[in-house]
Amino acid sequence: MPYRYLDHIAIADAAFEAKGDTTEELFIAAAEATLGIMIEDPSALPQHQDFSFRVEANNLAMLLFDFLQELIFVKDARGLLLKVVLVRIETGLKVHNLTATAWAAPISHVRQRLLRDVKAVTFHRFQIRQDGSRWSATVVLDI
Repeated sequence: MPYRYLDHIAIADAAFEAKGDTTEELFIAAAEATLGIMIEDPSALPQHQDFSFRVEANNLAMLLFDFLQELIFVKDARGLLLKVVLVRIETGLKVHNLTATAWAAPISHVRQRLLRDVKAVTFHRFQIRQDGSRWSATVVLDI
């Protein structure tokens, strides 16, 4: 599993550590962990429709932060749960661009067991780091 939940970091929130061999793998793992906090079985989320979005930020940490915030925004604004299947990151001198493709499924109490309503990504203990050739991130979500 490319992520693990960190129950000891935040009692009233949800925390996880995600890992990947590339930044793209890291972002997909963080998206999976976020979805896993919201629903019981993210792997059972049906492929309902394709959904693409773009995010840009001035550094990699803020790109991850804004990427996860976009997943939460789409859930709240459009009533869609997103299972990210592809991430492409272009790193520039001043701006990092991300393009993501996901499977989108309407929130349904019949199709999936909802666990928690994620409200936002927090800056508490938020970090992204490169450990040798692997990438990892610690994320705390407000629920």
